[in-house]
Amino acid sequence: MTTLAVGTDTFSVFGTTATLLVSDAGRLDDARNIADTQLAAVDLACSRFRPDSELSRLNASGGAVIGVSELFAELVEAALRAARLTDGDVDPTCGQALEEIGYDRDFAVLQAAGARSPRSGPAPQSVPGWRCVLLDRKRGLVQLTNGAQLDLGATAKAWAADRCASLIAAGTDTGVLVSLGGDIAVAGEPPAGGWAVRVTDDHAAGPDAPGQTVTIRSGGLATSSTTVRTWAVGGQRVHHIINPATGRSAISSWRTVSVAAGSCADANTASTAAIIRSEAALPWLQEACLPSRLVRQDGTVETTAGWPSDPGPA
Repeated sequence: MTTLAVGTDTFSVFGTTATLLVSDAGRLDDARNIADTQLAAVDLACSRFRPDSELSRLNASGGAVIGVSELFAELVEAALRAARLTDGDVDPTCGQALEEIGYDRDFAVLQAAGARSPRSGPAPQSVPGWRCVLLDRKRGLVQLTNGAQLDLGATAKAWAADRCASLIAAGTDTGVLVSLGGDIAVAGEPPAGGWAVRVTDDHAAGPDAPGQTVTIRSGGLATSSTTVRTWAVGGQRVHHIINPATGRSAISSWRTVSVAAGSCADANTASTAAIIRSEAALPWLQEACLPSRLVRQDGTVETTAGWPSDPGPA
């Protein structure tokens, strides 16, 4: 049997690092072309930092009903599904809350700008809520009510990883792994032994960073962390995972949560919700049979539902 060489490409997208692996190196260029096309379309649809995006047009609509593309409607539907599955813990109407804590530009630009001054105005409060997003998928219409401002950052990247992996596998007839800032989707026939993934606090960390190496062959794996995408506002560290109940960065028992699921979108939904749910995440993930690795603020680790080192059923 002939063993094909794995092809690898790394590039920047969505303000983070993307990694593309294919089990047949000869199809790497084709795979990258598919990924570039899909990621450019997702960015144009739902970037909060592009005035020409559909999301920016919707947020500026003042509550009017807006016609949207099929792609944008799919992205909104994915965000609303995440909200339903988590009882609103992963909520797409956190756009204004992110603006108020200074996340009003691409993260690389935000980091370069240094510490931010607190914004004056009323005290933070709960976000408007996902039920303020009215989607008519059949007619391609979206409306925001109650002053809601949309942000799809909690779901769009993982959804895009799933989409890229699926289309690349179908279009190149090769196994593929797509990682977008640590949101990982795989499709097609994996290499012998599967895809080895190093799970750490920071997806960009080297192989010697504290963490664990696991192997996946299908579905998705996502990691949410309060330690990486952070910045200072008024002398305090904040991060991008918003607790919808407070409109502020979530305060959690966990600094990092990694989850494996049938898709990257579901894995990311669960890992984000786990950060927000704090201690309540452990029984929730166990009951949902989602293999997970949760790292406390002091570095101690809990695992659930058959994650390697967990004694429970796989």
